[in-house]
Amino acid sequence: MFKPSTFTYYAARLRSLCILMLCFSSAFSVASAQEKALTGFGIVLMHGKGGQPGGYIQPMALALEAEGALVVMPKMAWSGTKGRPDSYSVSYTNALLEIDRAIAQLKSQGATKIFVAGQSLGANAALGFAAKNGAEISGIVLLAAGHTPERVRLPEIATALASAQQLMSSGKGQEVANYPDFNQGKIFHTRATAEAYVSFFDPKGPAVMPTNASLLPSMPMLWVIGRRDGLVSAGRGYVFDRAPANKKSRYVEIDAGHIDTPQVAPAEVIAWLKTL
Repeated sequence: MFKPSTFTYYAARLRSLCILMLCFSSAFSVASAQEKALTGFGIVLMHGKGGQPGGYIQPMALALEAEGALVVMPKMAWSGTKGRPDSYSVSYTNALLEIDRAIAQLKSQGATKIFVAGQSLGANAALGFAAKNGAEISGIVLLAAGHTPERVRLPEIATALASAQQLMSSGKGQEVANYPDFNQGKIFHTRATAEAYVSFFDPKGPAVMPTNASLLPSMPMLWVIGRRDGLVSAGRGYVFDRAPANKKSRYVEIDAGHIDTPQVAPAEVIAWLKTL
């Protein structure tokens, strides 16, 4: 038979062990919750001009998935290699239909909060989509947003645009030709239909970010740009401040360039998403 002192000793040990296990269980639960803080979030993540789903945006996708988010990286109409699209075979507006398909996929997988995100032209597309379909999503993430047809002052682009517009006026919008294109200071040629070319390069067309920002409903927007990105000189007034005010929106500058922003920005993006 245990002596009272012995019983008290083992009871205290047992009580301490139970408390320790409870603390461990609570800590594990908290850690698990933190690790999967983005469960239920579905994110359409689009590559930039002449990129691929597994390219520069891959580090961002992996970081988001590690936090529990569902990520779909569609291959967009401007996909290609080394920053050069293979072609422009569909208009800017029709290219955005790929986002609808990606959203449907995320919802079928159980996503309840949908965000549209992208890098460079992919960010431009996220903004363009939200300008028309903002009520369908929870917010947008724009990483090193790019493609600025209204800011281009290249004579060859202006000449090609006028030629493509003339073809459209003549009912030849589906005629294919080689057209000048540009990306990060480099000019090259890409095959495109006249209709598609005009839609992407018209300075008053659907790909103009300041216009699309002004058409947004009030919604959370995260704008992330590198301090070595050429567009940073335009400041927050270029696009960000044109959007309707939202207390959750953020404009963030990071130590990065245009290309590596998706690799540098995961912490900022994840922290922002956790506030929503």
